[in-house]
Amino acid sequence: MSSTILKEADRVMTICNACRYCEGFCAVFPAMELRRTFSETDLKYLANLCHNCRGCYYACQYAPPHEFMLNIPRAMAELRQETYRESSWPQAMKGFFQNNGLLVTLITALSIAVVLLLTLLFQGHDVFLGTHRGEGAFYRVIPYTAMVIPFSALAVLVLLSLWKGFVRLWWATGGTPEDLMSLSAHRQAIEDVLKLKYLDGGGYGCNYPDDRFSMIRRYFHHAVFYGFILCLASTTVAFFYDHLLHRPAPYPFWSWPVVLGTLGGLALLVGTGGLLYLKNQMDRKPATPETLGMDVAFTVLLLLTSLSGLLLLCLRATTLMGSLLAVHIGFVLALFITMPYGKFVHGVYRYAALLKNAVEQARALKRRHGFTAHKLKGGVFPPGYELACYRALAEALEGISQDLNSLRGVSVVIGDQNAPFSHAGDHNRITNEELGIYTVRFSNFGFRIVDCGFNSSSFLIC
Repeated sequence: MSSTILKEADRVMTICNACRYCEGFCAVFPAMELRRTFSETDLKYLANLCHNCRGCYYACQYAPPHEFMLNIPRAMAELRQETYRESSWPQAMKGFFQNNGLLVTLITALSIAVVLLLTLLFQGHDVFLGTHRGEGAFYRVIPYTAMVIPFSALAVLVLLSLWKGFVRLWWATGGTPEDLMSLSAHRQAIEDVLKLKYLDGGGYGCNYPDDRFSMIRRYFHHAVFYGFILCLASTTVAFFYDHLLHRPAPYPFWSWPVVLGTLGGLALLVGTGGLLYLKNQMDRKPATPETLGMDVAFTVLLLLTSLSGLLLLCLRATTLMGSLLAVHIGFVLALFITMPYGKFVHGVYRYAALLKNAVEQARALKRRHGFTAHKLKGGVFPPGYELACYRALAEALEGISQDLNSLRGVSVVIGDQNAPFSHAGDHNRITNEELGIYTVRFSNFGFRIVDCGFNSSSFLIC
């Protein structure tokens, strides 16, 4: 691990921890606030918890040209790159993360060339350029065993590499076997992943590609993520079609493998195309030049894989089927080979960081709070919405405790002086009795009341 990168990350986090102006922007800041000093383990964890939303950079009063020169996104990205190298398995492959864009390009070109040449060599021009229709048409161009055996072996190696990398990063960030087995932590981490929770910055979106708030990066990531999941589902369903129903590919347009693959491919096209556009338009100041090639190469490879698959679907009954099949298989082969040694690993390693964060934050809440007093502050959202939330909260509290007075000092501060239960003379404070008379269904407002189990009046208000 580069001492220069570690020192810069430590410097940035130390100044941030003293300021705390950006608290609440993402998961990094609550995790940072639990620490006074930052070990190498802490910094690796925070770097992988960072989602590069860039909100902190544009909000920071110490960002360049200030003499402190704080650039959290760049510092975290550089450190993430180092953790990728250190966590890779086998370690002989860690060099793949250097000049990754060039390596991915070369491997992709070589994979396509090898598949094309082998197909021509063993099948001949007539088969390669012929028209093939009906079930099993693909296997007349590239035999079943030539597809299944190499890719099955490669898939096992990829999964093993990703798992070993995950475990290495887990130990490197201070994870324990007990935390790794926590089902509740996994549930929270999976929820955060499926929602891409921390790609919304402080709630208004990322500052990407520039300093304006926008959800567009999150939406494109959703398209890529769920497009990939749909394509994986398509491949899985096709496997059962082939081996259980004895129906070899290609399948009809309205069959489940084709429908899932088409939807997934279209989502990948939209998502990868959008992300590449944002990459081209983004502000370079908080970016890391060393990782840009890796990011672009992986995104382009995903785009070309989905595009070649969709073209194969549309032209599979023509003389171009053989060429398109070989090219598509080449792209998939390159994707498999580079998966553990490129941008793809950020999803696996970020899950490890989110898992640790779920455990850490739960423990911090349990350690800090007895929740015998509850204070709500308003003035952020429109008064009508906040009033509805307070009324919803009243019903929730009433359902949990029969004696609202036992919740000592429930106070509400609201921004509308003309609201029904606003008390300007008493600093907008209402009594437990007044709060308890309002009954509105709270599930419609995004409020959660979690019984933390400390005592009869222990609640976490989210």
